[in-house]
Order: sequence, then structure tokens, then C-alpha cells
Amino acid sequence: MDNLTDQTIKRFKQIREENHYTQSDFAGILQIKNSTADIERGKTKISGKVVARLLQEFNINPLWLFGESNQKKIQLHQGDVSPKVVTVDSQNNENIVLVNVKAAAGYPHNVQDLDWYQQLPAFDIPLPEYRNATYRGFQVEGDSMMPVLEPKEWVIGKAINNLSEIGNNAICVVVLEDSVVVKKIRKNEDASVITLISLNPEYLPYNVQTHQIVELWEVNSKLSFNIDANSDSASIKQLQEAMLALTSEVRSMKS
Repeated sequence: MDNLTDQTIKRFKQIREENHYTQSDFAGILQIKNSTADIERGKTKISGKVVARLLQEFNINPLWLFGESNQKKIQLHQGDVSPKVVTVDSQNNENIVLVNVKAAAGYPHNVQDLDWYQQLPAFDIPLPEYRNATYRGFQVEGDSMMPVLEPKEWVIGKAINNLSEIGNNAICVVVLEDSVVVKKIRKNEDASVITLISLNPEYLPYNVQTHQIVELWEVNSKLSFNIDANSDSASIKQLQEAMLALTSEVRSMKS
């Protein structure tokens, strides 16, 4: 085995270990049979298909893999997370499509199907905050974002066109290739990876590859129908007491 081949095998193994895959799990990701043991022993050459999968899944630069470059990763995905379909009303104005929990399960698979979107309810909010941008409503599922977002509440998200537009700690609806989640965003030094964070500490953060993000919607408001009357009464009482105290202070200053 020559030095160049040995270096390629070491780099191949390094990719697997850095991503914490077993040889059989890594083989599944790369769509090859059984395990990667024969490749790591130098018995089987790395095929073009495997090189393509490494590039697609991990942004691995083929030239780096074969010792021809010091740049390990290259960006295939340019950060385009813009809406794939935008619907309009009879006056040709963009409206806000509502995606409930049931519809969200099929959203990633119908993300470019105009007919599918037209089956969903849509409405318009005649406020200046909802002008000059595309918005979409999503129903929250699960308790991973409590206490800020309760299960079954609705969030209104503003469309993000490119990942470069979003900052750290923004709460977003993240449309992945196989699911729709509401999470807080954290960018990493490795630009090919985004960390998704739940507000509920019982749920651990996890990473996704940026090329797995199909659409991104920054949450800017929510619709809640779970109003606690007792809690509201207490809040109103506190507000009244604070106003009385402030009025008393103002009167004493005047006198």
C-alpha cells in the first residue's frame, strides 16, 4: 500500500470516527453493503459512488480525501431555504397558509406541490407587521418548546431566503427532508452544520446538516387559544395595584 492510499484510508476512517458511526452504520449512510471494514483495511477501493455520498452527506472535498488539497470541506449547499411555493388570494396578494399538525407530517413531501397547498386554509392579517414578506402558520406539536410555546398553539413564521440571514438564538420553524420542527437555531464554526435547540431542558440539542434544511421560517408571533382566566385575573389585579401606586407617587410629587 503506497503512502497516498494509506493517507486516503486514514482520512476515510477519520470521517467515520468524527461523526461517531460504527462501520456498519457508516456503510448504511454511504449506501454500500455490510460495513466499511474492507475499505479501512485497504482491501476495497473507495468507489466514485462513495466519494459522491461523502460529498453529499458530509461536504467532504474529494481532493482532500485523496490528498490533493488541505481544504477538508466544500459547500455544496449555498444556504437557500426560501419557500418553494407561495400562494396568493383573489387580489393577487400573498396570504398566510396554515399548516396544522396533521398537514405538517406530509409537508416535506409536498413542499413543491401547488395543488397540495391549495387544500390548506389560508388567511390575511391586515397589519403593517405582516406586509412586504412571506408568512406561514404552523401548529406546534409536542412540549419541546415549553414554556414559550404550548402544544397545539400556532406560530406565524416569516420566510427566510438564505441561512446567512438568520442569527443565533432565533426561534424557527425548520422544514427538514422528513419532518417539521420548531427549534432555536445555533450556528457553528463548521458552516455545514446547524444545531437545533429545544427550550425544554428535557430535550437535548442535536445537529443537522445544512443541506437537510428545505425551508426556514423565523417565528415572530403566535396564536394561543389556551387562556387561563385565573392567571389573567391575577395579572390584571397586579397591574391595577401598580397603577394605583404610581398615581399615588405622582400626586405626592405634585403636592
